[in-house]
Amino acid sequence: MQQMMGVFESSYDFIQEENMREIIQLVVSFTGSLGFAALFNIHGKKLWFAALGGCLSWAVYLAVEFITPSPYVCGFWSTVAITLYAECMARIHKTPVTVFLVSATIPLIPGAALYRTMNWMLMKDWAKFQKDGIYTILFAVSMAAGMTLTTIAFRMAWRWMYRQRRM
Repeated sequence: MQQMMGVFESSYDFIQEENMREIIQLVVSFTGSLGFAALFNIHGKKLWFAALGGCLSWAVYLAVEFITPSPYVCGFWSTVAITLYAECMARIHKTPVTVFLVSATIPLIPGAALYRTMNWMLMKDWAKFQKDGIYTILFAVSMAAGMTLTTIAFRMAWRWMYRQRRM
């Protein structure tokens, strides 16, 4: 009986203090994306898929963070993942890509750094303004690069597949 109890206890090892932080972050990213999707007037199944995209974006960010501590690399790869997700969901649901992409991007937006940048500017602390401003701009550029490169590659691949079917 004691061995059986050990089996059941080990299944709860995943939900311990060390993993609880990541689980909470994923739940919050899902609900945050759900709220923004509802705010953007998305309805039905699309609402839940848009929220799932936000959870996916943060899950990829956390996964890449185990490999590299660079927030720019994490932002790039998570944006690549959600752009692929949004492109696929848009074709499945016959909806514009932005319906899924904007909601999925919400968890990645560096809101605290952007706030601090503006705060340091208003307080005229130019050294801190420069530090946080550079971080915010580089993170936004990494996200934009991920979206742009993925969209271009996806559309080129889609066009190639379409041409192959016509032949």
